[in-house]
Amino acid sequence: MNQQPVVNWAAQVLSAYKVYRSGDDEVRALDGVTVGFESGRFTAIMGPSGSGKSTLMQCAAGLDRLSAGTTIIGDVDLSTLNEKQLTLLRREKVGFVFQQFNLLPTLSARENITFPLDLAGRRPDAGWMDHVIATVGLADRLDHRPSELSGGQQQRVAVARALVERPEIIFADEPTGNLDSHSSTEILTFMADAVERFGQSVVMVTHDPVAAAYASRVLFLDDGRIVGELLDPTRDSVLDVMRRIGP
Repeated sequence: MNQQPVVNWAAQVLSAYKVYRSGDDEVRALDGVTVGFESGRFTAIMGPSGSGKSTLMQCAAGLDRLSAGTTIIGDVDLSTLNEKQLTLLRREKVGFVFQQFNLLPTLSARENITFPLDLAGRRPDAGWMDHVIATVGLADRLDHRPSELSGGQQQRVAVARALVERPEIIFADEPTGNLDSHSSTEILTFMADAVERFGQSVVMVTHDPVAAAYASRVLFLDDGRIVGELLDPTRDSVLDVMRRIGP
């Protein structure tokens, strides 16, 4: 009798519903979604505008609560946590990278990278931080403030900030949306490398099939439901699915 391999989930949402109400209108941003995000894997989430992809990421990351269903990060059911406990869990287990770099303009690149750890009263692992900084290629820019860095460099600081904490999972929301193609390639290559070399878990929302092709798995949402999945995607295979889903 063959045993199924045990999957280590970095995050899961189970029977997830997210309902927004405006007057008498009701919008189901998530409509019964069940999905897991494996540890050590790069997963992209795609779908038309309004499909629920950003809502799925925000609920999976604990940034927003489900209307019904369960969100689990590691082995912790987020519905059992109060707001303070949820904030601590996000700080300790989750990293975030957003389209807007969210760097503090008065701090240097180094200070921005360590800021979440400083806030938590924790010291960075010096060897790990050196490794991350060398990987992002910012060793000679650490004393520069964000205004002295290019867009790609600022986003590399943001990715390094997420990695230095060694979170169980990183959620990235359109992380290359404001970057040129060269800078986008740098960031996506680095994120994919973090998964391959460091065993990091990354979940990325994107509208860009080129960006999605850097992932090893792509989930497709439409009308709040998962309507497709691709493993080992290419730009063309992603485009084929998106064409079938529609605008």
